[in-house]
Amino acid sequence: MTDFAATKALFHLPDGMIYLDGNSLGPLPKTTAARVARAVTDEWGEKVITGWNRAGWMAQPTEMGDRIGRLIGAEAGHVVLGDTLSIKVYQALAAAIDLVPDRKVILTDSGNFPSDIYMAEGLIRSLGRGHELRVVDPQKVADHIDDDLAVLMLTQVDYRTGRLHDMAALTAKAHEAGAVTVWDLAHTAGAMAVDLAGCAADFAVGCTYKYLNAGPGAPAFIYVAPRHIETCQPALSGWLGHEAPFAFDLDYRPGTGIERMRVGTPPVLQMAALDAALDIWDSVDMDALRAASVALTEQFIAGIEAACPMLTLASPRDPAARGSQVSFRFADGYAAMQACIAQNLIGDFRAPDIMRFGFTPLFIDAGDVDRAIAIVSDVMTNRLWDDPQFKTRARVT
Repeated sequence: MTDFAATKALFHLPDGMIYLDGNSLGPLPKTTAARVARAVTDEWGEKVITGWNRAGWMAQPTEMGDRIGRLIGAEAGHVVLGDTLSIKVYQALAAAIDLVPDRKVILTDSGNFPSDIYMAEGLIRSLGRGHELRVVDPQKVADHIDDDLAVLMLTQVDYRTGRLHDMAALTAKAHEAGAVTVWDLAHTAGAMAVDLAGCAADFAVGCTYKYLNAGPGAPAFIYVAPRHIETCQPALSGWLGHEAPFAFDLDYRPGTGIERMRVGTPPVLQMAALDAALDIWDSVDMDALRAASVALTEQFIAGIEAACPMLTLASPRDPAARGSQVSFRFADGYAAMQACIAQNLIGDFRAPDIMRFGFTPLFIDAGDVDRAIAIVSDVMTNRLWDDPQFKTRARVT
């Protein structure tokens, strides 16, 4: 059983701050600065280019991929890190499309993160092979899985509402129809247990700067199921995905296993930050994490609904149907969130009217939730949000 009081002590949180935005950017583990400094001074500084071998930089994407793989139920050797989440979405979708060459429909839902949809649209334009992207209501995804479907591309947890797709059921239905699946775990990895292998998922992608606490700009990951790994074709045939990159051949041959999904140079300094964060995650029991998350979100929903009738729950009421965040609707949600932030309660806003709060048991406890409820109640009951200073929108909301 994970001791969450102990994990809370491993994070730097500014004095007095209640941080309910780890679903957007995780806070700083206390060991990260020293770990990154060591990568800068002892590894880059002293080893210079020999660090690729002597400090193990080149192996980090797959070694850390396996550490993340434990959190998402992946088979060993089937997760690799690097590049950005948008790049990994593009790679996964392109590879998935090629596995079903006689079909043209890509299905997603209107709750998907827009970047995933943008990448799909761009890939379709680039291919010019007549593919169609269908965007449907999240509740009706299953109804649109039919024999025309090539790829089902979904984000498991809706970034706005926290609504949770049933990965096992939808993957099974897609497979019955002869389609393959691409799952985005951006709001799942580190938030709850995932069982990619048990669900027979085909591809999955995710980021490490949210619940995994690797810092802004941290690398993304991609998972490919064992049954596809030696046949899927990497659309982005980067140097480090080559079978023998240091042979410097002029023709591309995909590498073996998950190595073929590498593209560019590993972000060594970001990997150092991720390494420090994973030291915490290595000891976390995901079932215990999920139980603690449900308890915190249930406590928050009950407290807010009792104190703030002007807010409308946007997240599913059933905890089994939502991830590790809670969202409320309010017409002036941006201003209300800014007023909360002014009182050191950090959440965020998603257009058009979503006040979004993330719950990470690694550093959030029941006392924090009680204090958060009191602040939101004060902001809403006393209309503190109705102040011009809170209504001018910043570039990042």
